[in-house]
Amino acid sequence: MSDVTHPILATAEGAAIPIHPLTEGEVEGFLAQKRAPIRVYAAANTFSGKAGQVLAVPGASGAVERVLLGLGSGRADLSLFRTLAGKLPAGEYALTKLPKGIDPSEAALAFALGTYRFDRYKKKGEPIARLVAPKGVDAAAVTATAHACALARDMVNTPANDMGPLQIETIAREIAAKYGATIAVVTGDDLLGQNYPAVHAVGRAAVPARAPRMIELSWGQADHPLVALVGKGVVFDTGGLDIKPSSGMRLMKKDMGGAAHALALGRMIMEARLPVRLAVLLPVVENAIAGDAMRPGDVLQTRAGLTVEVGNTDAEGRLILADALTRAAELKPALTLDFATLTGAARVALGPFVIPFWTSDDRLAAQIEVAASSVADPLWRLPLTEAYRDALDSDIADLKNDPDGWAQAGATTAALFLQRFAPSGQDIGPWAHFDVFAWNPKGRPGFPVGGEAQAIRAAFAMIKGRFA
Repeated sequence: MSDVTHPILATAEGAAIPIHPLTEGEVEGFLAQKRAPIRVYAAANTFSGKAGQVLAVPGASGAVERVLLGLGSGRADLSLFRTLAGKLPAGEYALTKLPKGIDPSEAALAFALGTYRFDRYKKKGEPIARLVAPKGVDAAAVTATAHACALARDMVNTPANDMGPLQIETIAREIAAKYGATIAVVTGDDLLGQNYPAVHAVGRAAVPARAPRMIELSWGQADHPLVALVGKGVVFDTGGLDIKPSSGMRLMKKDMGGAAHALALGRMIMEARLPVRLAVLLPVVENAIAGDAMRPGDVLQTRAGLTVEVGNTDAEGRLILADALTRAAELKPALTLDFATLTGAARVALGPFVIPFWTSDDRLAAQIEVAASSVADPLWRLPLTEAYRDALDSDIADLKNDPDGWAQAGATTAALFLQRFAPSGQDIGPWAHFDVFAWNPKGRPGFPVGGEAQAIRAAFAMIKGRFA
């Protein structure tokens, strides 16, 4: 984040500037009680209370005296508080009220998320707007969640030359040290000896300094239910020998977004000390091109004992997740969630702002949907359609990584592939897969172009409710 690391203040450090959230129906009555200069300024700037309107009203000195925030019809909309932060000059602010249906903690978090800036490569970061926590809000808890989301966004925004496999391992080790977790890392050719053959196959073409690795972070008390978080960590995806065009390769620094999301969610869980045992499983590779890169037509072994025919080397994410999900199954988790920037088809289906998820467990799906709505983290369930499963059949192996074209539903067939390896069976809890985009392609206040944390706030709320 910027040089101001605490966008939410427990108490005001100075004189906080009041923010007045107003519906369209409240504007006239509110202004009628104010001084003439305020009324004139609002009229000159055509402030009508339209949803998302923000008017910084100057005082006699010319500095901002108060802020008017338009709520439109008054429908509860947390995104207004996120965009608000992106429209305000630096300073301390305080909300005078909140509209009905808005949780004060979620409003504060939305504001905090809206202050995010990626300034690692800038000469000097600029100060940000900060909000005094509304009454009853735990400022430290809100800031911790905002920092976790910023971690995911920072990791995604950082280019591949500075965010390779070793850097992800280093971040995981720092988190483990901070929260008293244990960490195990298997690197390079040791992956073969430790039975992670698919992770090795995808990452073996990278230079030794960027060797593939399997990272496993463990935390929590032994008598608590185990939650497994799995994240795809492809630090850069050339497409392999089935090379991407330059336009398709431009944003592939973000192909480790699943690992960033899993780490960020794990950090949120540990910071909140939720009553769960945690396993964060990160297969981390670079899908590079070299003489020993995997080839179209190769048949790979997997940790599960299933063989996979490689129809396309650019469908590599599901291969490394196969080994990681198999490892998760060995731990007999009460819940497994995986996060991956897996398919372009997910974006064709729902665009960049709504994240699809798949699960065969209706109760879990309902819990995810309720949580997503409560924290304004938009998700949509897509089906694990059995009729598409045989599109993954291979003539010479147990399955293949590129489905037959007749199935068309590329995001769902990818989920069906993962389901073959996901934890299931007696004494094992449900699994859900999230195909995140991890990116804002359109800049707007509170939502700068670049890395975005998606689905993890909903996942955190669901886990908190499920295991509380």
